[in-house]
Amino acid sequence: MITGATVPCKSQTNAELLTYFKQYIKLSEDQIAAIRKGEAVAKSLQSRVPAEIFVFGGVYINATPESYVKFAYDFARLRSTPGYLGVQKFSDPPVLSDFKGFTLSSDDVKDLKKCKPGDCMVQLPATRIDELRKSFDWSAPNPDKRLNDLLQKTALERLLAYQRGGNQVLGVYNDKDNPTQVAEQFKYMLSYAKALPKVLPGFYNYLLDYPSNKPANVEDTFYWSNVKFGLKPTLRLVQVVTMQGSNPKEPAYTIAEKQLYSSHYFQTALDMTYCISSDDPKRPGFYLIKVMGSEQAGLTGFKGSIVRGKAVGRSVSSLQKSLALIKSSLEQKK
Repeated sequence: MITGATVPCKSQTNAELLTYFKQYIKLSEDQIAAIRKGEAVAKSLQSRVPAEIFVFGGVYINATPESYVKFAYDFARLRSTPGYLGVQKFSDPPVLSDFKGFTLSSDDVKDLKKCKPGDCMVQLPATRIDELRKSFDWSAPNPDKRLNDLLQKTALERLLAYQRGGNQVLGVYNDKDNPTQVAEQFKYMLSYAKALPKVLPGFYNYLLDYPSNKPANVEDTFYWSNVKFGLKPTLRLVQVVTMQGSNPKEPAYTIAEKQLYSSHYFQTALDMTYCISSDDPKRPGFYLIKVMGSEQAGLTGFKGSIVRGKAVGRSVSSLQKSLALIKSSLEQKK
């Protein structure tokens, strides 16, 4: 039970969580009490560089952790969520037909025609930018369809390569002056974003070593989405890594959502979710904890600092509303 320093925590996981709330997230006693009462609490965390945004959120839910996992994997629900223009879970193994609807907008296609390394409105490796400039016939009929056909084929190849080789094939974004080494940024982000590190070393190691050293109680899911972020629809490829706890010292479920590609905004993104069962037998339920991290373009400099302030505010507000909605949905289904 997490109620403050005067109340003992029976399980090691709940004790770790209380320490995490106080020492790492810097929650006040009032904020911890609010989470325990079922109020959604969210706040921004200090980042190491301006391009990073980290947001924490937590809420107590009077339902089972399994109900949240089912909710999180309900892709039909996601398709009906405002802001989602498309979402599809990949087959195992992925096939080209899974990418139906995975398309860039006409504006993005026009922007790609003008792309060059260091100056592109769509996030791409330099090799892909050069390939479009040299080998794609922009004068032939139906450039939008032909380009999206190429995009889907390339995305499938890259996803299959990632499933074989892991982080080393994630590549480099060369759409801006400073290239982004995606694998290195992901490793850097994980070093900051993880919670409860003492009880989950195998899980964190797998996120870095994938596809090697997979724990027995871990499952991988892959999906794509087309979401309206900011001014532009954004295509994303995402890996979801879910671990079911095997002993009382571990969270009931730990879920990592790892961005493998984004056409806009998010150079790297990692969302960590922890479902931690309450240790109070008189009050069954679980604590839903989220730490959402991203590295985003356009957040540096004077103008970027203004944009960053708005982006952080929206992220905190959005997470708090999302947690409240999840709580309401799960408790109504009991």
